[in-house]
Amino acid sequence: MSAIAVARRAGNSWEAERKRAFLIGLSPSLLVLLAITLVPAAALLVASLTPLSLTDPANTFRFDDPFGNYRHLLEDQRFLASIAVQLKLSVVSVALQLGVGLGLALLLNGKSKVLGATRTVFLIPMVLPPIVVALIWKIIYTPDVSPMHRVLDAVGLPVRSLIANPDTALWALTVADTWQWFPFTMLMVLASLQMIPDDPIEAASLDGANRWQLFRYIMFPYIRPVLLVCGLFRLIDSFKAFPLIYVLTNGGPGSVTEVTNYYGFIQAFNFSYWGYASAIAMVILAGVFMLSWLVGRLGWNDHAER
Repeated sequence: MSAIAVARRAGNSWEAERKRAFLIGLSPSLLVLLAITLVPAAALLVASLTPLSLTDPANTFRFDDPFGNYRHLLEDQRFLASIAVQLKLSVVSVALQLGVGLGLALLLNGKSKVLGATRTVFLIPMVLPPIVVALIWKIIYTPDVSPMHRVLDAVGLPVRSLIANPDTALWALTVADTWQWFPFTMLMVLASLQMIPDDPIEAASLDGANRWQLFRYIMFPYIRPVLLVCGLFRLIDSFKAFPLIYVLTNGGPGSVTEVTNYYGFIQAFNFSYWGYASAIAMVILAGVFMLSWLVGRLGWNDHAER
């Protein structure tokens, strides 16, 4: 047998052993993942195929019309409207988070102690529990106790409650969500900016490039993959704005702030239609899965290539 064949067989054997050791090392984590994600997801899927309801326990586990809940979703105007509300909230809030986070990252990109302390202050909203953030904005949006409303009244610009007005309630939620999560984008972009080599920036400056040209042609190509990943991650997380909606608007006024997961909550815990609520949850799960696939397809791959 030639030396090349021996080396190739040894390499294949080593690769097989490496994969086997890798799988053995991952098996505990995979078992935990199976227990806490796949098993509940399977139970949710099974429930979505039944008319599971506390109001009719005798017909709870019938499978004679397994797609009845999903068929009803296509005819449920309130469910379809909740998807539109979710899309508005997600798109606008994520766009604002990217814009505010990018702007502040550019302003705070430096190595002084003052900038370091300022960056720490800006991270506070992100580390607060969501319910605390919701209570803070509940106070801000309540005219009787709100410092914002008192200042507006003092300057002759009285404003009615933003979360009680159907025209402004959704945008008030968007501002609160943006305030809580713009630090995520700021932190990621700031880390990316500080990894940019100094040489291209110095060379462009010597060639007469202004600040906009430095950002457009030097900095932005470096941070574009990070912005894409941040946007996709925040888009996925925007489906979890439940605490803000529950505390600030309770889905109202009417249903103008009723996003899809809140509508599913109402169906499950207000009306006890657990099978129908499970179908709503499965639709949300499918949407989040698609966005997660986009993170891997467009975000990490692009970042790795760069």
